[in-house]
Amino acid sequence: MQRINILREVDIFQDLSESQVERIAQICEERVCQIGAVIFEENTASDELYIIADGRVDIQVDPSILGIPSQAGPTTITTLRRGQVFGEVALVDQGLRSASAKCAANNTKLLVINRDDLIALCDQDFQMGYVLMRNIAADLSFKIRSADLMIREQLLWRPGQVDES
Repeated sequence: MQRINILREVDIFQDLSESQVERIAQICEERVCQIGAVIFEENTASDELYIIADGRVDIQVDPSILGIPSQAGPTTITTLRRGQVFGEVALVDQGLRSASAKCAANNTKLLVINRDDLIALCDQDFQMGYVLMRNIAADLSFKIRSADLMIREQLLWRPGQVDES
């Protein structure tokens, strides 16, 4: 797996120098998972960021965690593909996972970055740390806005409504 080439495709590593990307590539761990494998579960502790090098990953939420009865079980809210990142909140607050991640294709290849390793790199290179955290903030902002739009649609849509535009 060409770690550096994959990292260059990822938005959160945009504007980093070649040597900075190389240092990040050195702390990546490669993992391969098969369809149906749970990468992490909702409501569990976290300290890793994941980058999809190849394949697909479903991000799922389970309504029963909120006490909402659901016979369907976890619901896929999005499917991520090559070059996309998930688990980045673990870099910010080490809180509990807000969703589960499940492998959606055989031989899905992931690059995994441990929080402590990445923070150590950022402590050594403040400029890299600033750019990386700015990019992570932009990524999270985009995801929050997307979730907000989805919630608004769910709250405002009513069966039988006719679009009058």
